[in-house]
Amino acid sequence: MLNKIKYLLLIMIMSFFTTNLSGNYDKLAYDFNFNDLDGSPLNLSEYKNKVIVVINVASQCGFTNQYEDMQKIWDKYQNKDFVLLGVPSNDFGKQEPGDNKDIKNFCESKFGITFPMTGKVSVKGDDAHPFYKWAKQNHGKSAVPKWNFHKIIVGKSGKIVDTFASITNPSSKKFIKALENALD
Repeated sequence: MLNKIKYLLLIMIMSFFTTNLSGNYDKLAYDFNFNDLDGSPLNLSEYKNKVIVVINVASQCGFTNQYEDMQKIWDKYQNKDFVLLGVPSNDFGKQEPGDNKDIKNFCESKFGITFPMTGKVSVKGDDAHPFYKWAKQNHGKSAVPKWNFHKIIVGKSGKIVDTFASITNPSSKKFIKALENALD
């Protein structure tokens, strides 16, 4: 009897330290659409069976230099069932004040960005793009950006496999390991 009580207590304690990462996944990432910086449709269904890394970005943020490593990641993995998607947002500190044309010019001239970029959207709260609402619903709070350059890794199944805070650089060992695990 004492062992059963210990076992139940252990299960209860463990439940406080875990989050619901399974999600219902009535939809997959491939069910969502954005527009690109030129206003053309950018359908995630085009990336079916690929790993998608979604990063909300801003031109005037202290983390903006991560664009450089994002481009390096794109250059290295783009031919390996992978897509990197930059999602400009003005939600944090008003650090993306420009319009889509300004954002495109900045990214191309300052960092030589060649990976796909969406048009500017909201990534948090009631006005969040449907992809971000879906991410929160299915992966929990860790999928909600707390600042610019938050990273979401979507596996080939179309479900979120990992998330990373803004301080985690895309070239970090931790991020690269998660990306490569998703690619395997």
